[in-house]
Amino acid sequence: MSEDYILSVKGISKSFGGLKALVDVGFDIHAGEVYGIIGPNGSGKTTLINCITGFIKPDAGGQVFFKGKEITGWPPHKIADMGITRTFQIMRPYHSLPAFKNLIIPLWSPRAKTTGGWRGGGKHGDRDTVAVDILEEIGFERDSRVPYKIASTLPTGYQKRLELARCMAMRPEIIFCDEVFSGLSMSEIAGMLPLLEKLKMEGITLIMVEHRLRELFRVADRVMALNFGEKIAEGLSHEVIEDKRVKEAYLGSEKV
Repeated sequence: MSEDYILSVKGISKSFGGLKALVDVGFDIHAGEVYGIIGPNGSGKTTLINCITGFIKPDAGGQVFFKGKEITGWPPHKIADMGITRTFQIMRPYHSLPAFKNLIIPLWSPRAKTTGGWRGGGKHGDRDTVAVDILEEIGFERDSRVPYKIASTLPTGYQKRLELARCMAMRPEIIFCDEVFSGLSMSEIAGMLPLLEKLKMEGITLIMVEHRLRELFRVADRVMALNFGEKIAEGLSHEVIEDKRVKEAYLGSEKV
């Protein structure tokens, strides 16, 4: 197993009863890459994320390696403490808490404690300040009331940023972004793209499951396409989108 990759996935399969959701999927990612995962609805994209991040266990034989260490089947909290975090397609804030309080739990995590606090300011004894610092980093206006609003009352664009902020609170090395552009207006997407570029510049590896292909291709270094649980193409964005199998997979479901 090479340690040249920050993440290696080998032969991941997953069946639910008689339904094969994933079939022998594998890929390798270098640190600092933005890697896109595309495919029609039902192609296995979110199931793949769930297998890698510990929310479901892959079938026997599949393996996941993080910096050369096998983490296959580890529980989600242990994987997060290794530095692998994720957002969710259906956002999962603590609905009744203010936005900044949504970051307090990840800031209490073992990883946050051992990585020395947040570079933007504040120490572990002042997590409220650190939480607001992080929200400011990802686009919340610090001097407004937005960081203090109840999470469930935030517009979709802010809730998407809050998902990223909760990841950032754990000082991750990898963030899985599950449909981060979904439900956003064009102006909100335009505001999200520089944030993703900034995370990339900071050396964070981004793995993006996305249907908004045009926007994804603006930030992705490489792309993998799935269809019916199988990997059908991998490479540079323009190469993948011109692949005959990818065009066939999308035909009738969406234009690319």
